[in-house]
Amino acid sequence: MSKNLVIVESPAKAKTIEGYLGKDFKVASSYGHVRDLPKGDKAIDIKNKFKPTYEVTPDKKEVIKQLKKLVLEAETVYLASDDDREGEAISWHLKEVLKLKDENTKRIVFREITKNAITKAIENPRTIDYDLVNAQQARRILDRLVGFELSPILWKKIKAGLSAGRVQSVAVRLVVEREREVDKFNSKSAFRITALFDVKGKTLSAELPKKFEKQEDAEAFLKNCIGADFSIQNLEKKPTKKSPAAPFTTSTLQQEASRKLSFSVAQTMSVAQKLYEAGRISYMRTDSVNLSEDAMNAAKNEIHAAYGSEFHKARKYTTKSEGAQEAHEAIRPTDFSLHEITGDRNEIRLYELIWKRAIASQMADAQLEKTNVTIGISTIPQTLSASGEVIKFEGFLKVYIESTDDEPEDEENGNKGLLPPLTIGQMLDLIEMKAKETFTRPAPRYTEASLVKKLEEMGIGRPSTYAPTISTIQKRDYVVKESRDGKDRKYVEMKIVDGQFNKESKTEIAGADKNKLFPTNVAMVVNDFLVEHFPNVIDFTFTARVEKEFDQIAQGTQNWEDMLENFYGKFHARVEETANVSRADVNSSRELGIDPKTNKPVIVRLGKFGPLVQIGDQEDEEKKFASLKKGQFIENITMEDAMELFKLPREVGLFEEKSIVAALGRFGPYIKHDDKFVSLGKEQDPLSITEEEAIQLIKDKREADEKKYIKAFDENPEIQLLNGRWGPYIKFGKNNFKIPKDKIAEDLTYAETLEIIENQPEKKRGKFTKKKA
Repeated sequence: MSKNLVIVESPAKAKTIEGYLGKDFKVASSYGHVRDLPKGDKAIDIKNKFKPTYEVTPDKKEVIKQLKKLVLEAETVYLASDDDREGEAISWHLKEVLKLKDENTKRIVFREITKNAITKAIENPRTIDYDLVNAQQARRILDRLVGFELSPILWKKIKAGLSAGRVQSVAVRLVVEREREVDKFNSKSAFRITALFDVKGKTLSAELPKKFEKQEDAEAFLKNCIGADFSIQNLEKKPTKKSPAAPFTTSTLQQEASRKLSFSVAQTMSVAQKLYEAGRISYMRTDSVNLSEDAMNAAKNEIHAAYGSEFHKARKYTTKSEGAQEAHEAIRPTDFSLHEITGDRNEIRLYELIWKRAIASQMADAQLEKTNVTIGISTIPQTLSASGEVIKFEGFLKVYIESTDDEPEDEENGNKGLLPPLTIGQMLDLIEMKAKETFTRPAPRYTEASLVKKLEEMGIGRPSTYAPTISTIQKRDYVVKESRDGKDRKYVEMKIVDGQFNKESKTEIAGADKNKLFPTNVAMVVNDFLVEHFPNVIDFTFTARVEKEFDQIAQGTQNWEDMLENFYGKFHARVEETANVSRADVNSSRELGIDPKTNKPVIVRLGKFGPLVQIGDQEDEEKKFASLKKGQFIENITMEDAMELFKLPREVGLFEEKSIVAALGRFGPYIKHDDKFVSLGKEQDPLSITEEEAIQLIKDKREADEKKYIKAFDENPEIQLLNGRWGPYIKFGKNNFKIPKDKIAEDLTYAETLEIIENQPEKKRGKFTKKKA
């Protein structure tokens, strides 16, 4: 029997900690939260100071049963959940459910899972911090009240099954407003002048510092340069330096992992969690850029050993955000001497990013020499500019360069590299001079990471809420993350080459988006409804103020019940007022005009399965419907685009003497042939797909299906053996079953297949595993 029981949140963490504590300690896992507010209106007693009722969640009943047994056997129980509000609440819930006594219960916290940190935590226990618990309770209760009271209103007024949330609705609002900015943006064109010169076999690129708004002015400039002499008028060299970025916080890690590794926000947190639980990095939910003295010394020693003392510079970073806890640390490696780890590819890549960023933060500035070149033109007073940088001392750049979200204007964005040797008065040979028409761009649509950055800048949400918020708005179909093709755009390009002027019209792809967040039609309708009727809930400054109030509760300077009372009174009054708003007043439909054929109104609206156009009003028994295509919005679709949709379903042609029909369905565009459906890709439009393209798609689908199909059984054709992404499997109705590794799919009999289906183990849930003796 172990004298001491340590309860942590995850089995992976339990396994790591077990290795550091002696035989007198038993480590068990609670598998996260063990209690929550039950569904329904009995969870919160609003009249009794918002008293919550908690229930053990069904999947944790067995966990609690096993933990209770271990508690009976232990002399001291250490609650070792995470060192944040969520972790504090988990410890409190465990104390309540397991009926732990104050005299033999200790709360311990650590920000990294290392022998040193665990030993220190055991030596310095504390009691549960009820201010932190109350801050978490206040957030949970407030969010439940908002969701519980708002969602039914959305069901009645807009569409069944919708939901609203305090932070998620603000995040959706940002995406909706950005989409509208993009839609309303009027692009203006201007002409950018660039030139390439040959300098003793090396190329020097330069540009005119100003752009021309009119084509004729750009053309006149170029023509004035025909036959001109070009020379170096001025060379200005000046030393400059670059300093490293602070070590990662949750938000900056999510942003940089998105830019450098193409990780989603949720993926970054999942991989970071594994690294933390394996003892590789410090705690990954933090808004502090602080490093402890121990960490700074460890980084110093590693920099001295790996790069030399001249590469080291001790730096203390301070956090700008008000709510940040400086006692916490930035995300960093637990062992700076470990430059890389072994294991899962994504864990290796994320660890390397964290290591580089943390070590670079303690390194010397990079010393650069920047050269600005002014190039004179003999025929006109204007001058061209070129610039280059030479690294005199690498400093932190030896290890790490931070990425940015900025999109380069184009591939000829000036030469920031090494310049060829130049002297004042030196003549230059012009290779070509070009005036290219460029266009202003709207603010870019958000990526997951840039949306997190925006929420953080506005003081909305905290490190533990970013990833769940981003996941929730996508799960609930308010926002979709996808790549969309751009459209052809014509531009003018003029050139001087070998003293000859030429001008041509070219085409480029403009407005393509990769992995950006787009609002759905539902998001736009819900957002407008909330902005009109619940301005407080969806107001940016109000939401940020609520976050500050949670911080004040955590610091013990604000009473959580009073805070809820202040919020709920005004909010509930609004809910009651909104009950009187008629569904017709909700801006979820638009009349586009009159159909010339039937003389009936053409209406675009939100239907049960998504946005649609209908000909005829609601009472019309012969009304016709057509679904909107991806990227079309209720608020700005034109009559012309809407009428195009009624050309679907469209007969495309014949194949094997059966017709091919193109149509738009609930899940997107498709073609139908011989009662079989084939989805269309992004690049294919049901209104323009040709017979030839459709036949090829049908053949490709058949080929893929043949490869997928292994065999079926006459005894029950519903049971099929198929090839899947992870190998062969059994499909029976809507369920799939694994085939054991020692069986060959092609050789299975009907009886063996039935036996596999019947003996398939149930899917594992979070269950308690006893520590091996």
